[in-house]
Amino acid sequence: MTARHLLTVLLLLLCCHARAEEAASSVTREEFEAGLKYQHGEVALPNGIATLRIPDNFRYLGPEDAQRILEQAWGNPQGGGTLGMLFPADVSPLDAEGWGVVITYDEDGHVSDQDADSIDYDKLMKDMQESTAEANAERATLGQDPLELVGWAARPYYDKAARKMHWAKELRVPNAPEHTLNYNIRILGRHGVLVLNAVSGMSQLSAIQSRMQEVLAFTEFNPGYGYSDFDPSIDKTATYGLAALVAGGVAAKAGLFAKLFALIIAFKKVLVVVVIGLIAGLRKLFARKG
Repeated sequence: MTARHLLTVLLLLLCCHARAEEAASSVTREEFEAGLKYQHGEVALPNGIATLRIPDNFRYLGPEDAQRILEQAWGNPQGGGTLGMLFPADVSPLDAEGWGVVITYDEDGHVSDQDADSIDYDKLMKDMQESTAEANAERATLGQDPLELVGWAARPYYDKAARKMHWAKELRVPNAPEHTLNYNIRILGRHGVLVLNAVSGMSQLSAIQSRMQEVLAFTEFNPGYGYSDFDPSIDKTATYGLAALVAGGVAAKAGLFAKLFALIIAFKKVLVVVVIGLIAGLRKLFARKG
């Protein structure tokens, strides 16, 4: 990284810090929570591809409020964009035990599931661990903490009938109070994949594993966008299959782990830093001024 690039990064960090300080001085926790527009019942995602039929024990925030949670409350960098977030209704996302499901959509084309029965998940994890370790050098140049992919928190499972893949990863970041859980769901569709990522601490694995089964049940593509609606004569086909979907999509399929995995992690940084900065960030951002 050149001196100019380093200066740019430092200036961006200072700007983000200044924005956080400004937010801290202008809003209390109660005011922040009161401004969140939760939705229940039947919710159509903004891009029109899928509908959530949300039971009373969950609630949804649209993209704008979801970004407020991710950036202002949980201390993530700006940008990225989502289709909203899901939260359990019995706990605030601002509490230490709070967690959420980030919803996005990867429109890379129709993903074939022909490799479903032939994936060696032990080998795949080893490759992912090696790639994560190699990417730490690049993360260091960006001023980011090193990451360790500890292993599967829940081994990948593909539901052939529903065309839904789910798995969980355990990650470690230095000085974090506990390891981070990333619980991943991928719902295969006609034009791409609906992505649901739950973020929490490893201590919540059992509870989230159970709750994510509920999320699987109430999330479906709208008519015309489902997996069976694929028309090979007119629709795009993705260049990767299920193994690469778990490993990281196009980068995995292309064999570019070492070069691109750092960028994948950086783009999905929300999935790593949410838990780490949660308690400290809330104290700083939402403490009342004395």
